[in-house]
Amino acid sequence: MSPPLAHIVDDDEAIRDALGWLFRTRNVAARAWPSAEDFLAAWQPDWQGCIVLDIRMREMSGLECFDALLERGNTLPVIFLTGHGDVPMAVGALKKGAFDFLEKPVDDNALVDVVIRALASNARHQLNQETQASVATRLAQLTPREQEVMQLVLAGKFNKVIADELNISMRTVEVHRSRVFEKMGVRSAVELAQLLAPRD
Repeated sequence: MSPPLAHIVDDDEAIRDALGWLFRTRNVAARAWPSAEDFLAAWQPDWQGCIVLDIRMREMSGLECFDALLERGNTLPVIFLTGHGDVPMAVGALKKGAFDFLEKPVDDNALVDVVIRALASNARHQLNQETQASVATRLAQLTPREQEVMQLVLAGKFNKVIADELNISMRTVEVHRSRVFEKMGVRSAVELAQLLAPRD
């Protein structure tokens, strides 16, 4: 898996160099791209980090690049750099899921702070994805009966009630319950509920 990077997409070499230097001074790893086309040609779905995207570029615009990324299922937070006249466009991009937009000339500290927040957001998303994949793998190991018992445990029902509903012995319920906890890697019904709770 690739390390997290702040991807700078801007057709102005001076801005790319300045932002690259700025990020290095704040220990933010970055890579610069001279055009949206170059960035899209290299983009990989497993990349981690964020994208700092200029709206106005000579060929493909930042908004066109953003739309292309959305079509590909990009999960990297996108931060737009905008000129004064681009603010309405940037607001529209926010409604489509952009992380933030900053108006040029951008304050260095404000930009780096937003980038750091975007990197943290992406790291949380990545962790959630990995957790969900792990949970799905564990759920797939449960037998149909164990899944039935698990659902009744999650509903807060006692072993005796579960035994009556499934027409099995209390001891059998206890065995299934223990196996569910073992396979799911939890020690209690509360931990199981927390593990299976929806995540952002």
